[in-house]
Amino acid sequence: MKAIEALRTMPSMTSSVSIAAACRGVGVPRATLYRRRRPKPLLPAAPSRPKPRRALSEAERQQVLDVLHSEPFADKAPAEVYAALLDQGQYFCSIRTMYRILHEHQEVRERRDQLRHPTYPKPRLVATAPNQVWSWDITKLLGPAKWTYFYLYVILDIFSRDHPANGARWAGCWPIGKATGWPNG
Repeated sequence: MKAIEALRTMPSMTSSVSIAAACRGVGVPRATLYRRRRPKPLLPAAPSRPKPRRALSEAERQQVLDVLHSEPFADKAPAEVYAALLDQGQYFCSIRTMYRILHEHQEVRERRDQLRHPTYPKPRLVATAPNQVWSWDITKLLGPAKWTYFYLYVILDIFSRDHPANGARWAGCWPIGKATGWPNG
């Protein structure tokens, strides 16, 4: 029996058994029973905030938005626009109000042009015959003494899964010699 179904049958059980024993028998905490029985209080609606007397009218807000969209300020931050307008002897609103107006129009972002990196397709290597495409790997292996290493070189033909060349060399032994059977050796 699920806990919710057990809570529905609880009033019939509590007439003959105590609430604590009934809750233990069903496996439901007493706090859950009491919480389910108590009706949820209705929260009072939040009072609407009155519009401040000094708030900008819609015409003034549109004028500020037009200034922010104008050619000299189109790629500048509101703080820079505010400072430039003060230098010209004009005051429309505070910097924060400029941000609020831009936020209402979903324009709060980096206002400079952003470089869009193109998505390049991943290169696909397709081989239709042996010896067209090879893949290689070099692995560093620990040597017999401290600070000595072997480099394990493997070259695979991706069509036939054959390894035309492989070999192991001491670290620092360059170039690869003829003893390894490499094609360029």
